[in-house]
Amino acid sequence: MPFKIVRNDITKVKADAIVNTANPNPICASGTDLAIYEAAGKKQLLAERQKIGKIARGDVAVTGAYQLQAKYIIHTVGPVWEYGKRHEFDILESCYRKSLQKAVELKCESIAFPLISTGVYEFPKDKALQIAVSVFSEFLTENEMQIILVVFDKKSFQLSGQIVGEIDSYIDANYIRESHKKEYPAGSRGRAISRRIPEEELYEQMIRSEDAEESYPFNAESGADARLTESCMLSADISLEDQLANMGASFHEKLFDLIAVAGIDNKDVWKKANLDRKHFSKIQCDEHYHPKKKTVMALCIALHLDLEQSKDLMARADWAFSPSSKFDLIVQKAIIDKQYDIMQLNVTLFKYTNEILGV
Repeated sequence: MPFKIVRNDITKVKADAIVNTANPNPICASGTDLAIYEAAGKKQLLAERQKIGKIARGDVAVTGAYQLQAKYIIHTVGPVWEYGKRHEFDILESCYRKSLQKAVELKCESIAFPLISTGVYEFPKDKALQIAVSVFSEFLTENEMQIILVVFDKKSFQLSGQIVGEIDSYIDANYIRESHKKEYPAGSRGRAISRRIPEEELYEQMIRSEDAEESYPFNAESGADARLTESCMLSADISLEDQLANMGASFHEKLFDLIAVAGIDNKDVWKKANLDRKHFSKIQCDEHYHPKKKTVMALCIALHLDLEQSKDLMARADWAFSPSSKFDLIVQKAIIDKQYDIMQLNVTLFKYTNEILGV
């Protein structure tokens, strides 16, 4: 089962196990801990928690979930942030790993996490997020479980300044280019060349890629796009019947040809695409299945396709990247930069769009 991110109150999320950022001592303190106690039934939960006693930092314990939409509460004690001087990174990683292992032991099919230690314990949110996603990614390569990362508000969900800067620049640059193309149609570009240069220079400064074709993924006059356009055009020298009888490979055929060429096991494909196994099975068994746009994008990432290959697979499913969609721009940037970790990509997508790939 895949990974998903939701913006919600964790006490309202339905999952087999809800992870609580617990106090080491058998008390309900504040923040997420207090919210879970109050939603579950404070008196009953506290009585069971007191039987467990103290929990060491980085360790876990289990209680019933009472009035929550869950079977279990997994209590884990995160580190207090002291600028990384007291093994905080290792302790936080242990919280996530042991919670997941406990969920396996309990035969859970789904588990919901908050961003552990980022509240009153003040662990930096961007660093905590990267630890969580890294552990989830490693776990899901070997296990099947739906992992839900629950973030309460935008302030709870932060990316590093470098990631934010690169994505913002890429989006801004493409918006500049698209706005320019609307303002100066093809027929007027020659007359507007002196006004165009500063924008092109700004665009080049923003994009890290050195490949001119990849730097302008929406340039309909580029060589790559011209070849794709030419290959899709009907020829006057061949009858329509003959051309229809010799159409290119369907989405289904092309997808499984790419999988075969890559030598990747189907299980690895749906995991790397953050797809549910049943969903992938449906794609595999139904040659006429028409996938959603995000599903095709996720498969492009899973198969490590380059931009031209991705556009081709998208077109075979009757889709195309939109130059006016932040979501599409971010996915394209990942493909151009060869950043094929879908977990990390989904973190970025959620930051900017509240949406993710797969699922």
